[in-house]
Amino acid sequence: MIDVVERRWREPDEGIWEVRGERQHFTYSKVSAWTALDRAIRYAEGTGRAAPLERWRRVRDEIHADVCAHGFDAKRNTFVQYYGGTGLDASLLLIPISGFLPPRDPRVLATIDAIQREISSGPFVWRYSTDEGIDGLAGSEGAFLICSFWLVSALALAGRIEEAERNLEQLRALQNDVGLFSEEYDPAARRLLGNFPQAFSHIGLLDSILTISEAKAGR
Repeated sequence: MIDVVERRWREPDEGIWEVRGERQHFTYSKVSAWTALDRAIRYAEGTGRAAPLERWRRVRDEIHADVCAHGFDAKRNTFVQYYGGTGLDASLLLIPISGFLPPRDPRVLATIDAIQREISSGPFVWRYSTDEGIDGLAGSEGAFLICSFWLVSALALAGRIEEAERNLEQLRALQNDVGLFSEEYDPAARRLLGNFPQAFSHIGLLDSILTISEAKAGR
C-alpha cells in the first residue's frame, strides 16, 4: 500500500467526495497520503517490523511541505479544497484530527473559522463550496452530518469545548425515535435527507463524543 502511495501521491484525483468534474490536486487527498505514511512509520517503529523508514520519513516530510506550500491560501488565511483554488471543503477539518498539524496551529484555527463562516450554518456543515463548480453537478444538497461532527471534534481539539458540546447537543437532537441518523440534514426544511440510516453519521457521532471526553480530560 505504501509503495502505491509513494508512487502516486503527486497525481490529481477526484477527492474524498469523488467529484465528477476535472481532476485536481485535492488538499485532503495529499493529507491522506501523508497519514498513510505516518501510520505505516508508527506501525513499523512500534512492532520492529522491517521497513525502509528513512525513505518513508523523507516522503512523508515531502508531502507535508507540499500541502503547506500549495494547500494553504495565505491571502484568504485558510487551507483550500484543492491546489490553486479558493473554495473550502469540510474534509479540511480532518487536518488536526489526523495529526497533520497541531489542533491549535494558527492555520488550523483560521481554517475552522473560515469553514464556520462560509460553508456552515450553526452546527451544520456542508461538504464544500459550490461556487467554483468543481463537482460537475448542478443544484444544492443538505448539510452532511459526518462533516458536522468533524467540526465538533475540531473545535474540541482546539480547546473550544463549550462550543463543541453545544454543537453536539444540537446534532444529537436530530436522531429519530430509535436514535438513528441519515446522511444529510436540511436545516431550512428541518428534515433528514439522503441515505438512511447512514453509518458514517454514527461514526462521526461516536468519534466526536470520544474527542470531547478526551479533550476535557486533558489528553
